[in-house]
Amino acid sequence: MPFARLASATTPTCHLGLGLAAVGRPGYINLGREQDLPPDRSVDALRERTHELLDAAYAQGVRYFDVARSYGRSEEFLAGWLHARPGIDDVVVGSKWGYTYTAAWSTDAEQHEVKDHGLATFERQHAETTALLGDRLDLYQIHSVTPDSPALTDKELHAKLAETAAGGTTIGFSTSGPAQAAAIRAALEVTVDGEPLFRTVQSTYNLLETSAAPALAEAHDAGLTVIVKEAMANGRLADPHAPQALRAVAAETSLGSDAVALAMILRLPWAGVVLSGAATVGQLVSNLHAAAVDLGEEQIARLEALAEEPGAYWEQRGRLPWH
Repeated sequence: MPFARLASATTPTCHLGLGLAAVGRPGYINLGREQDLPPDRSVDALRERTHELLDAAYAQGVRYFDVARSYGRSEEFLAGWLHARPGIDDVVVGSKWGYTYTAAWSTDAEQHEVKDHGLATFERQHAETTALLGDRLDLYQIHSVTPDSPALTDKELHAKLAETAAGGTTIGFSTSGPAQAAAIRAALEVTVDGEPLFRTVQSTYNLLETSAAPALAEAHDAGLTVIVKEAMANGRLADPHAPQALRAVAAETSLGSDAVALAMILRLPWAGVVLSGAATVGQLVSNLHAAAVDLGEEQIARLEALAEEPGAYWEQRGRLPWH
């Protein structure tokens, strides 16, 4: 398991990772994106921003970096950063397959990505990922598994994934939508030759969407590393959009709402790595303060009361526009 490397890390931020969804392509659904990125969203401009973030994250002790085939040129940007810094050999790199990026570097494309969990897509995208990241790829995840995904039942795909795992790449999956718990539990049942196929799970969990918690605890107990994504609810938990209760607790800690929201996840025993989706170095630094947040029981209770009904949460997320 590549995440065993993090177990020996001594930095407070070793359980915080950096995801490149927000900077690997010119359009995304995060709130405040118009201010976060410069008007020039050329490939070169976003490559430079990505490398700035990676440098800052690494300097602050972050050792897990998360990309995907559908995050525009995120794999390419990360590969270039790694190639230019050959001495960096202590990071863990995860990517995902299952969505194809179709926006052609546009912010107003009619369709930004297309989902397909078939074997042919895996073989094509695995070859594309390997061509960029080579042996630096530690973890390859199925992107956004839902209970009805064919990736949960396709035995031929399972065999190919097991073959990839035998070659040294850890196999995992990510989840999205109001039925994340069902998808997680179904994936835990997938075996090849009597052995569990998946060794990691990456799911949406935050103060507003907590429904996957019991299933994620079960996954952790089964030996999987749990990676938490969308911990900021696509900007809804960051200032100035954060709920009043979160802003109040943040004021009491003298830190940002984002740091408090992330700290609420770091305290959970099943949370292995919590992703920052920062688009600026300032956001990243603020996010990393989560490792220093100390919350009392009464503050925790106030924050836990922010949880929404899963269907309502995902309906609102589905309405967020691409910026």
